[in-house]
Amino acid sequence: MESLFSLFSENLFPVFLAAGAGYALAFFSPLETRSVSRIAFYIFSPCLVFILLTDNQLGNGALLGMFAYATTQMVLTAALAWVASRLFGFGRRITVAIVLAGLLPNAGNFGLSVTHFAFGEAGLAQASLFFIASGVMANTLGVYLAALGNSDYRTALLGLFKLPTIYAVILAAVFLRFGWELPTPVARAAHVLADAAIPTMLVLLGMLLHRTRWHGNWAGLATANAVRLLAGPAIALLLAVPFGLTGVARQAGVLEAAMPAAVMTTVLASEFEVEPEFMTAVVFSSTLLSPLTLTPLLAYLTASG
Repeated sequence: MESLFSLFSENLFPVFLAAGAGYALAFFSPLETRSVSRIAFYIFSPCLVFILLTDNQLGNGALLGMFAYATTQMVLTAALAWVASRLFGFGRRITVAIVLAGLLPNAGNFGLSVTHFAFGEAGLAQASLFFIASGVMANTLGVYLAALGNSDYRTALLGLFKLPTIYAVILAAVFLRFGWELPTPVARAAHVLADAAIPTMLVLLGMLLHRTRWHGNWAGLATANAVRLLAGPAIALLLAVPFGLTGVARQAGVLEAAMPAAVMTTVLASEFEVEPEFMTAVVFSSTLLSPLTLTPLLAYLTASG
């Protein structure tokens, strides 16, 4: 019981405190959440992806292996979310929101801290690779899917090339290929902006919670939570075998895949106006429910190695 309490107090409670600050800010000051989401989306997130890609110290084999595993897991979970949404006959915008929830686990502020708590520095190193993959996925396929909520396929596809994060990924790949480093002033500025990404998303979550007036589609909410909290880790466990993940890499990869819906989904939903209130409800409810699924999964992963 003591370890479970520590897991909550050290990894979950800080998330609620940060979101609570955003809620309080929205309560006392009528700020526009779309402006905050744009700052996170167009400045902080690209810097975060670039820094994570260029600062990672694991070998190329480990990076590519976990990246391929994470990408496959997220795409398959999103595909299952789409199938489930079509079977239930949800509309286009709700379907996109549910698919985003399936696609993007909270592999950052939630996933990294929980993995570190459970599996130490080795687990954290592996989890950071999953986080990089989720960040790239959020800013590529995630953006494309969110844009589909209000655009046709061609417009959504062309929109990808207008996003700075795409160029941040390309730039990071070039830097890694040639062994380049940013000048010290630029590197420090990039790190400062990258460090602001996750706190800003948590504050934005609290602001969105304050404005939420969502009153329906419980079937959609249940579907999104089931896909994210149950199907996500199940697919991850199955994929660990063909991808050859063992030991701490398997533990970290599966645990990251089991996280609740990412705060980034609320940023995408707010930016592209794809059911932001529903998306916030998914993030909030999946975060509250996640201890019920993460606790037995942690016990299994710890016992099985």
